[in-house]
Amino acid sequence: MDERFLSDGLALAAHLARPPGRPSGPPPAVVLCHGFPSTGSAASAAATMPELADRIATEMGWAALAFAYRGCGTSEGQFSLRGWLEDIRHAVDHLDRTVQPLGIWLVGFGTGGALAICAAAGDPRIRGVAALGAPGDFDDWASHPRRLLQHGRDIGVITDPAFPPSFDAWAQELKDIRAVACVAEYAPRPLLVMHGSDDEVVPSFDARILADAHGSAELRFIHGAGHALRHDPRTIAVLLGWLDRQRHALQR
Repeated sequence: MDERFLSDGLALAAHLARPPGRPSGPPPAVVLCHGFPSTGSAASAAATMPELADRIATEMGWAALAFAYRGCGTSEGQFSLRGWLEDIRHAVDHLDRTVQPLGIWLVGFGTGGALAICAAAGDPRIRGVAALGAPGDFDDWASHPRRLLQHGRDIGVITDPAFPPSFDAWAQELKDIRAVACVAEYAPRPLLVMHGSDDEVVPSFDARILADAHGSAELRFIHGAGHALRHDPRTIAVLLGWLDRQRHALQR
């Protein structure tokens, strides 16, 4: 990633892809929100997001911002759920200032999908959200917060031995931030919910409850796909098709 922006004073690594040529007017724009590295490491959590941003810019004519949350890649800071939520909000601010786009959409994978819904709920600038493999809540994490903290240390999203300053406050965020509670506030703006039928991390039931709570979401299951939807070409094809329809809807 070749640039940085600030989130709560932390420098986050980012890559902004712009449409080729000379656009006749401001483009639509999307923020790509990667997921929590349940496998692998913090260093590689956002590794393929710039490639997707470049594809969206080149093929779709959108501006696309990929970034690494605090604690991931070369971004500063330590993982917390509320911190990651703030990172999305600051990414939207950065994209809005830098591009002054026609509108802003969020695309999130896994944890990033759930947080994208929550970030969009309170931000009228967000015109649409695509949530891929997103959990409806973080109750599983909230049930075993010390296990999550240790896992965060093991994969490198938490490197400071003194973090968090308050374990109880850090753990409470896992209960308080719930996409299924935010999605009704976000509605009726467009929502694409996509899920692998064989997701081994987040049950497909979560996709159904998110879609039902929204009321008019587009719900798509990718047959035989697991949790890593970013690497499934069928998923990306559906996503690009949805973004194309979103752009056409602006022109009506």
